[in-house]
Order: sequence, then structure tokens, then C-alpha cells
Amino acid sequence: MRDRQHTTTLLDQHVPVQAKLAAAWTSFLFLYVYVDILAFYKPGTVSDILSGVVWQFDITEIWAITALTLLAIPIFMVVLSMTLPARANRITNLIVASLQVPFAAFNAVGQLGEPWMYFYLLGVALEVALLALILRYAWTWPRFTPSATTAIHSGSGSVQAQQQA
Repeated sequence: MRDRQHTTTLLDQHVPVQAKLAAAWTSFLFLYVYVDILAFYKPGTVSDILSGVVWQFDITEIWAITALTLLAIPIFMVVLSMTLPARANRITNLIVASLQVPFAAFNAVGQLGEPWMYFYLLGVALEVALLALILRYAWTWPRFTPSATTAIHSGSGSVQAQQQA
């Protein structure tokens, strides 16, 4: 029996920044939602909800609108990351992810010294790690620097000819 070693090199495809951002926002959303869903298993949570209270907040239409609005932000970032033009996309991701970090930190601070503190701190730490990744992807967005010949010939259609050469 011959012992053959098959060595192949895996092809590492280029993934556009937009796809990386959309994937990171999607992952962030899963964490964001699942931390809340898993928190239902915390003793007393369901009975509080049934009595009309979430943490210390009364469940009202205003509370529901606020919660939906806060959740809609990262939801829309998935589609915006794939559809906005590069400059607007970069700026939007930098601003929104930067604003989400203190929001996540606020949620963590509210749990210090409380039961299930480590569960919430882990969830927030993972969310902040994804937000840091989003900020890194947006901050290091690849740039195109036109060459001197590209700038001179950009109006005559020869840019495409130069790119093909």
C-alpha cells in the first residue's frame, strides 16, 4: 500500500469589506438577541414580564417602540453595509458601531453585582469584540489611489483600457 500525501493549497478568496461588515453586524445581532432570549431563563424574569415589567421598566407601548428602534439599528446596518456607497458606508459604520459600544457598556454596568452578572458581562464582551471588528473593517477600508495616467485620461475612456493592460 502506498502512502501518498496530498498537499493542496486552499484558495483564499478576497471578501469585500461590505460582506465582512454585513457578516459582523449579523453576528452582533445574533448575540444581541440571544443574550435577551437566554435571559428569559433567569429565575423571576418571565413572572416579571407577565406582570408587565422588564428589569425596572414598565412594559408600555413607548418601551416597545424604544426597544424596537434600538434593535432596528443593527438590523438596518446589515443591509446598509451591503448597499451604501463606500464613503457613506465607511462613515456610517464608524459612527453607528462607535455609538453601540457605550450602549453595550451601559448594559454591562447595570448588571455589576447582580445575579447572572457573568452571563451579561460575557454577552457584552462578545458584542464589543464584534463592534471592534466592525470599527477595524471600516477604519481600514481599502483605498484606491489613482495613478497620474489614470487621472489624465479619466475623461476619455482610456482608464478601462489601462486597467485591462
